[in-house]
Amino acid sequence: MTTDEALAAAERALELSGSDPAAARELARDVLRSADPWSSADTWSPADTWNGDTAVSRGGAVAAPRDRAPATAHDGSPAARDGIPAALLAEAAAVAHRALAVAARELGDLPLAEEHLWRAVRVALRAGLPYRAAQARLSLVHVLTELGHPRRALAVAAAAEPCLPPAETARLAVHRAGALTRLGRYAEALAQCDRAVGALDGDVHYLAGALLNRGLSRVFLGCFGEAEADLRRCAELARGAGLDHVLALAEGNLPFLAARRGDLPAAFAAYRRAENNLFGFPERLATMRCDLAEALVDAHLPGEARALLDLAVPELSAAGAEVALADARLLLARVELRTGDPRRAAEHAEPAAAALAAQGRTALVPLAAEVLLRARLASGPPSRELAAELLSCAADLDGAGRPDLSRELRFTAAETVLRLGDRAGAREQLAVLARHAPGLLRHRAAALHRALSGDRRGAFAAVRAGLTEAGSAASALGDPAIRAYAVGAGEPLARFGLTLALEKGRGRAVLAWAERWRAVAGGAGRPAAPDVEELRAALGEAALVEFVRDGDGLVAVAVTPERVALRRLGPFTAVAEATVRLRYGLRRAHLRDGRVPGLDGDAALLERLLFGALRRPLGDRPLVVVPTGSLHTLPWPVLPLNAGRPVTVASAAAAWLAGHRAPAVPGGRTVAVAGPALRCAGAEAAMVAARRPGTERVAARRAEVLAALEGAEVAHLAAHGVFSPGSPLLSSIHLDDGPLMAYDLLRLRRPPTLAVLSACDAGMARVPADGAPLGLAGAFLSVGSRCVVASLVPVRDEPALALMEVFHELLAAGHPPARALAAASAKTGVAGFACFGYGDRPVPAGRP
Repeated sequence: MTTDEALAAAERALELSGSDPAAARELARDVLRSADPWSSADTWSPADTWNGDTAVSRGGAVAAPRDRAPATAHDGSPAARDGIPAALLAEAAAVAHRALAVAARELGDLPLAEEHLWRAVRVALRAGLPYRAAQARLSLVHVLTELGHPRRALAVAAAAEPCLPPAETARLAVHRAGALTRLGRYAEALAQCDRAVGALDGDVHYLAGALLNRGLSRVFLGCFGEAEADLRRCAELARGAGLDHVLALAEGNLPFLAARRGDLPAAFAAYRRAENNLFGFPERLATMRCDLAEALVDAHLPGEARALLDLAVPELSAAGAEVALADARLLLARVELRTGDPRRAAEHAEPAAAALAAQGRTALVPLAAEVLLRARLASGPPSRELAAELLSCAADLDGAGRPDLSRELRFTAAETVLRLGDRAGAREQLAVLARHAPGLLRHRAAALHRALSGDRRGAFAAVRAGLTEAGSAASALGDPAIRAYAVGAGEPLARFGLTLALEKGRGRAVLAWAERWRAVAGGAGRPAAPDVEELRAALGEAALVEFVRDGDGLVAVAVTPERVALRRLGPFTAVAEATVRLRYGLRRAHLRDGRVPGLDGDAALLERLLFGALRRPLGDRPLVVVPTGSLHTLPWPVLPLNAGRPVTVASAAAAWLAGHRAPAVPGGRTVAVAGPALRCAGAEAAMVAARRPGTERVAARRAEVLAALEGAEVAHLAAHGVFSPGSPLLSSIHLDDGPLMAYDLLRLRRPPTLAVLSACDAGMARVPADGAPLGLAGAFLSVGSRCVVASLVPVRDEPALALMEVFHELLAAGHPPARALAAASAKTGVAGFACFGYGDRPVPAGRP
């Protein structure tokens, strides 16, 4: 191979490296074999530093060759081979190494890409080819950024820039923007991209990259419209040029954009598309998942974020993407802490802290340290040493530009020293926060400080002011999941107000403070409690029992026509454990998995724990239950006390009262859907049509079902259901073309008045905040359905059909849903279904 042929082949390999990395690798290796001894030139360590154009190793001398040294002339310069000047051989070798690096990058091997680029720089510099060295450095900027060295990448970019012509300087700006984005310097990254876009006309590959990076910078800066325009233009260019990987990246960032924008249904729809497009690119798929997970954490959806991060972290580790891996581990550590697993939080935070320190990203190290300290606090008893470490870390967070986290940690330190009996030390910290902390933290500090000072009225005022602020912010959030998690910062304040109310020992006060928090979590906009006399009038002869937690204690407030009674019931843990056992027993019994010992005993135990102190005031009245926490998963009608009794489960007393106030509407459409692979689904749909004239049979396809649900009076869905406990709004009903998720239901503008979900576990819920149960039934209620009938356990096809036949017969005869369900369960012996929302109003007959 002649010199010209070798250089042309190397350039051709470089062209192929992005589209056909395997072919590029073979061609580049042929070039290196012909250019030997340059092909075996020694490499640089990633720890090498820069001194102008001279490479200096950590020991101050150039590293020795790994294979054999290039031949040298008597003057020490590299020798020619077969009469070909050494510089020409070196140029071909440098370009070939760069081609191998780009191919390795495309194949997901970042360490190998870095190795070849250091070889390219080394070869070019020894041969006196600064332009070729600068080109290799240009590529190194991107690879070093991905490997976890964005600061070093910027130093490499500075060394490369003087030796590059304007067109390639613009390319360098694209890679420099990536490093700046990793360092959180989004405005600087945007400026680099603006510079590149204006100079890259005709260079489709790099122009698409510039638009991609600019779009991401604009997302972080909150310029969502401009960001979407950049990402869509990037996708258009990439599609036209056959740049499939760039196209996949552009489309893969649309879920991140949608989530940052607050449009979570669009984010998950875009994620499903991007997941298919990025198949075969595991590192990029993992990066996309991390980006979306970060947006979900900011949107207060830690369960959904953890599901994505659990997939992404192993893929990033396998790809050697050290920067993204450190970020993902830190994010996962924060998520684990937020979802209540301090042990796993520490397991992820420790390697994240070590990697961030090694990468020189010192501003992020205190964030990992904060997670580790909170994990220790959650896992063991407090100590004065730990309190001191909390304050020290708070100072580090201030230095890292995170005063928000610093103040939160100082409040935690104040609570810690208070637990140790140091009231004076706690009051000192709280006084400072009550004066200077912003938002809810100021109200929390003020409430606790006033209570410690004996000012109960002032403490209540601070709690109310904080809940008002939290409610105002939450009311602007349309997505119930975002709202439920977003108000989490106000929950400690609400618990403190409830504790103060319990000290007074008056049922009305406890009910009022419990309802104020449920109003905030449910999106009412202000911490308002219903008027007790109006509530009693609406209940008539029925009774309402609202359960609240006081630490691990369970408290009930019972509202009857005669009185408002407050009862302490005992430990919540015992109730939660019995609930799990009861649901497990019901599941086995319904699936005919043999005899289930202890099922009746668990039901009797729960009745005693929950209603033993309330049996006399409740009598045999119809019952409205307002659960707390995991009690939302209890099939209330199966308790012996409730046999044959109409029972309605509500998220709050105010929510039930709102259903009572809502005006009656004339009879409307009935729709029935029969899902796939369910033996009796078709029979159920036909049965509904026979009992409700004019019922519309709807194909089990997502678009058709969503359209049919709009404005319906009654919607009956018979299909397989799946509850997702970690991500409740990813719970779904199986249809012919895929799952109808709870998130999809949030798009409904006029939801059905009554939704009957004849699907396993469709009534299950996770409750990040009392007043905001999340799941399929909760999604219907949150968008305006008055009532939902759904199962909390799996029920076999034939028993479900039998129950629904009686239920719809009674419904058509004018019985309200709660009464119809109670009678149908008693007649058929089928348990596990419950009535949610407001179940005390009859449903008009369907229209012919």
